[in-house]
Amino acid sequence: MSHHILTAVAWPYANGPRHIGHVSGFGVPSDIFSRYQRMAGNKVLMVSGTDEHGTPIQVQADKEGVTARELADRYNRVIAEDLRGLGLSYDLFTRTTTANHYAVVQEIFKGLYDNGYIFPRTTMGAISPSTGRTLPDRYIEGTCPICHFDGARGDQCDNCGNQLDPIQLINPVSRINGETPIFVETEHFMLDLPAFAEVLGSWLQSKQGEWRPNVLKFALNLLGDLQPRAMSRDLDWGVPIPLDGWRDQPNKRLYVWFDAVVGYLSATIEWARRSGDPDAWRQWWQNPDARGYYFMGKDNIVFHAEIWPALLFGYNGQGARDGRPGSLGELSLPSEVVSSEFLTMEGRKFSSSRQVVIYVRDFLARYDADALRYYIAVAGPETQDTDFTWSEFLNRNNGELVAAWGNLVNRSISMAAKNFGAIPEAGDLTDADRAMLERSRAAFPRVAAGFERSRFKNATNEAFDVIREANKYLAEQEPWKRKDDPERVKSILHVALQVVDDAKTLLTPVLPASSDKVHAMLGGEGAWSGMPEIQEVEDLDEPGRSYPIITGSYDGTARWESTPIRAGVPLAPPTPLFSKLDPKIVDEELARLGG
Repeated sequence: MSHHILTAVAWPYANGPRHIGHVSGFGVPSDIFSRYQRMAGNKVLMVSGTDEHGTPIQVQADKEGVTARELADRYNRVIAEDLRGLGLSYDLFTRTTTANHYAVVQEIFKGLYDNGYIFPRTTMGAISPSTGRTLPDRYIEGTCPICHFDGARGDQCDNCGNQLDPIQLINPVSRINGETPIFVETEHFMLDLPAFAEVLGSWLQSKQGEWRPNVLKFALNLLGDLQPRAMSRDLDWGVPIPLDGWRDQPNKRLYVWFDAVVGYLSATIEWARRSGDPDAWRQWWQNPDARGYYFMGKDNIVFHAEIWPALLFGYNGQGARDGRPGSLGELSLPSEVVSSEFLTMEGRKFSSSRQVVIYVRDFLARYDADALRYYIAVAGPETQDTDFTWSEFLNRNNGELVAAWGNLVNRSISMAAKNFGAIPEAGDLTDADRAMLERSRAAFPRVAAGFERSRFKNATNEAFDVIREANKYLAEQEPWKRKDDPERVKSILHVALQVVDDAKTLLTPVLPASSDKVHAMLGGEGAWSGMPEIQEVEDLDEPGRSYPIITGSYDGTARWESTPIRAGVPLAPPTPLFSKLDPKIVDEELARLGG
């Protein structure tokens, strides 16, 4: 039975290009998951876009001497090009500065306000004494008043997980210029988080055994100290507050985190409108059989496992004050929040200012996209913080992609092409032949179980176990020594090519581009696994304004099953599947890093 699967991918912030640490958390894992689900026959909708509001955008724009919109326009395009280069199969990658997004965000706010879950309150806001501008919570750091961690942010402490206000920090300083902020009275709209304590608690408890333990534990710990949270900011760059007396105020906007999480819904609605069926989005948001999976790094757990569910509960009228759904109708909550841990680089945190970084586009200019995807799948921060090293990248590329998988593909197809010019027909099979074929077929449910639960490391390693056993099978059968028994050679190579075809399928979610090459080498017709493309589109509600989106047709021939290869299909000598890297790249890349 086919299911509707929403893959909601964290929105990369458009104040600069993204580095490989970013895409290891939200990008590659979400694409592996989506590609598998499509192959399994489900109706996948993968959406996201660039997050373009808030003070950090304005700060960077001021630094570069451009407007906030000009900065967002530039990096929206850069990020879209990079994510396309990685092969991320978005159905729609859009942005938060569209008129459609503004309308959906304002509708969610009004629904919450009408149900009594958003209220005004006078608070103390942080101001930069040198510029007079509001400092966002995340741009203020200090010592946590609860656990005394030095480096807590103004919205939460990553060490103890508690929600904070900037004024609570001990010795607060601005991350922008190191100055001590001034706190002044300001009026803001607050989300009444305590009103959702009961429904959030019940909902999270129902996820026991389904979510990654690190995510669920963190989310449950947040319930102990729920406080009203500001949903507006003193800014001139963001979504206007849709209430009389507020919408025309030049320096009051909705909080960027309110705006950004609503993006999953607004992007789905934009996709539906562009598809020609404006109500198509409802299949992913109001169908009881649909499921929604949210992918991000662990620093975003609070917003996806607490804030966003609270917004949905409130809009649906399901908090302590009850209420009724807004004009969009009742909306579905996340089925799972799939959060990765952090990736460091050569033992250090990624830092653009200190050059401890490699941006996605720089990586793709020198190395294969599938090589990075593979590294993230088998050595990324799936359930714990991990460290990217160039030596390990080299070893995995040369030892696993080239020597194991590439070698199996090359020698199997080369021998068949040289000796028979086509896929040979199998004769009588031996016990070893049958065992190899059964091992390959048996991997499908095992690998599928890993992909379905976002256990990408286990799934990919299981697929590579098949490849290693196939290489061992060929080494033991020695078809190159059986020139006097061509019928036996045909059977051996038929088995090897069947396993190559199976492994290509098993690895397609992780290695879509190279799997497409194997499909073509084996005589397959048409595209095997669809790849994303960038299209220039016009804003649906603001004529004359255009922007790039990532989209694509992913209904290729890829299906999650072992398909018998056809004897007689012509074969040509193969080209290398992956490039072997020179060991000197390790020293070259380390030299590029800041000292």
